[in-house]
Amino acid sequence: MKVVALVSGGKDSCYAMMKCVRYGHEIVALANLMPADDLVDELDSYMYQTVGHQIIVGYAECMGLPLFRRRIQGSARHQNFSYRTTVGDEVEDMFVLLSEVKRQMPDVSAVSSGAIASDYQRLRVESVCSRLGLVSLAYLWKQDQSLLLQEMITNGIVAITVKVAALGLDPAKHLGKEIAFLKSHLHKLKELYGVNVCGEGGEYETLTLDCPLFVNARIVLDEFQIVLHSSNSIAPVGIIHPSAFHLEKKEEFITNDKSNDVRGEIMGSVFEVQGECPQSETSTAEITDLDGVMQNSICISKSYINTFSICCWLQNTCKTAGGLDEDLNIVLRQIESQLAGYGLSWKHVLYIHLYIADMNDFTRANEIYVKYITQEKCPSGVPSRSTVELPLLQAGLGKAYVEVLVANEQSKNVLHVQSISSWAPSCIGPYSQATLHKGILHMAGQLGLDPPTMTLCKGGSTAEMEQALENCEAVATCFDCSISTSAILFAVYCSSSIPLSERQEIQDKHNSVVNRMRLLQPEKPNKCGDPIFLYVLVPALPKSAFVEVKPLLFVPKDVELANGTVQNPSPSVAASCWGFQQESWHDSCLQKCVVSGTLCAVLLSITNENLATICSESVSADKNDEGHQNSIQKGHVEKVSKFCIYLLDRVITDNGFSWEDTVNLRVYLPTSLNTTVETLSVMYKIAFNELAEIGQRVRTGTELIVNVVPVLGAGRAAASMDDVITCELLAQK
Repeated sequence: MKVVALVSGGKDSCYAMMKCVRYGHEIVALANLMPADDLVDELDSYMYQTVGHQIIVGYAECMGLPLFRRRIQGSARHQNFSYRTTVGDEVEDMFVLLSEVKRQMPDVSAVSSGAIASDYQRLRVESVCSRLGLVSLAYLWKQDQSLLLQEMITNGIVAITVKVAALGLDPAKHLGKEIAFLKSHLHKLKELYGVNVCGEGGEYETLTLDCPLFVNARIVLDEFQIVLHSSNSIAPVGIIHPSAFHLEKKEEFITNDKSNDVRGEIMGSVFEVQGECPQSETSTAEITDLDGVMQNSICISKSYINTFSICCWLQNTCKTAGGLDEDLNIVLRQIESQLAGYGLSWKHVLYIHLYIADMNDFTRANEIYVKYITQEKCPSGVPSRSTVELPLLQAGLGKAYVEVLVANEQSKNVLHVQSISSWAPSCIGPYSQATLHKGILHMAGQLGLDPPTMTLCKGGSTAEMEQALENCEAVATCFDCSISTSAILFAVYCSSSIPLSERQEIQDKHNSVVNRMRLLQPEKPNKCGDPIFLYVLVPALPKSAFVEVKPLLFVPKDVELANGTVQNPSPSVAASCWGFQQESWHDSCLQKCVVSGTLCAVLLSITNENLATICSESVSADKNDEGHQNSIQKGHVEKVSKFCIYLLDRVITDNGFSWEDTVNLRVYLPTSLNTTVETLSVMYKIAFNELAEIGQRVRTGTELIVNVVPVLGAGRAAASMDDVITCELLAQK
């Protein structure tokens, strides 16, 4: 990509440019924000370093690139964590600056910044980039600061301190010194006082005088004055005010042939960007008129009252033949309406499963999606998301199917990094890496993407699995946890393009990577026992990936977990309802992850062998029926459905939970079962109604509490994703 680099003069923004070049991007312009008054060295800014701004003009000639500069007119008016367009805020100056760069150089598609640890700054750069249709590149984000400082020095960053403001840094001793000279002292201060060795806590600021990207000249600071801002005896604050400098030409430098490039006319030029900041910003979304849609073609499923799921898909697709556009608009509009009916909106949504019938429509699906779910509608953070292709048309459904997880309050903590970095894959758009709510971390589906390049790693399905897990771990680390010790469940979507011979290798790789992570962190206790493993076979994944990993983690905060067993659990009534008796083999169908008094996760797998046992009398009589190998009779499916409810009811009641604690109940329906989503949904609805009549622990009504998801296959093992029925349940107190 062609990149405009935000430069403050500091080491971080310069090294970020070097990283961009290393990953194949081209720096084509520089952008800088400076004080309105040339005599002012430092502003009270939350966003911009301005000490040493008098020198930045020389960067244009040093690099042979155009430099766009703007005088800061705004101030930090919007100081909340996430930024919203605010008249008079200093962020709007960046918007005007980058707008002008884009106007003069329309081929610019990305912005580089030197953010390392500041969410405040990163989120504001991302906000501006989102408004301008630019990609944020932040290759220093979340990198280890000690290693990063050494990298900068090793790779030729020559930078001096121009501000010090920390215990152990003396303006008289440490201003004007090169970072290579101060490195050992900074590490000593880190050990003594916990300072950030790269200065991310404001301990010091730097000015880069030379680096490998300064191909034409280096900067020589001839004269400067030390200005004390505070003479505090513990942590005095001082800055350097440059008085005079010159450029020292380099004897040998690289020249790029720009004779046929219009940019050649402005190479090395400096432009001051004028203009007023925008006064307001409005956006409109073109929403399909749904008044003519037949209501009986829309199916809604909803679970219970606190944290719950809403699911919407289309039935009778011949009545909605408008393709993905119409189907997805209908589904999202219906979910929006359902939310409004409960006095909620998109800001209450924690997680979204976006299922589409054709992954070739992925780009178009995103374009429609962003008309409904936006940063403005979700000020506390946009939902996390997983997107996969499902055999929707084969199951007799429309081209879009959406499931949302909703909380009736807004205590969520959202991690949304849109910048491309070396940390983990970016989420460019209104979907986040992870959402933490009531101790459960709902993580977006992770592909085996190499974070800095955002391309699938090479090496096939096992390599993608390892990289996807590494990406999951990077996200988990931001919440002070690990997928190796906090995982409740791993849902792994496997593309049907994976050869059968490789499927077991995927599971082996999954186990080995998680075990390795656990050994590397012996100090982290296992918070919820062994995790549940679910493998789902789907037609395709984004970017033609082989695997997508979707972990669910338990991240308690200041909670003293209960130990031991539940006292006097309520007996299950499902057995008396349908005549099932507890058998020893039942436990072989189950994977459980239970945190007493907090959460209960269950995966129930019904194999062909289990089916034969459950329906032993009728199955044996039907084995000679023609076509038996390709389908299972409706009566058998109905009996299996009731058995699933019976066994799930037993597990949740034995562990002190009820159906009203259900967050979601997802039933994976393989296409090989030759049963429609509608038919299976009705079976579960009838089963729950019968259970309610007997036990009065399940509320009846027109809404289901089951999300039936059509798949090619599912199971607890990657090598055998051929369960007859797979149920995934999560209950939470």
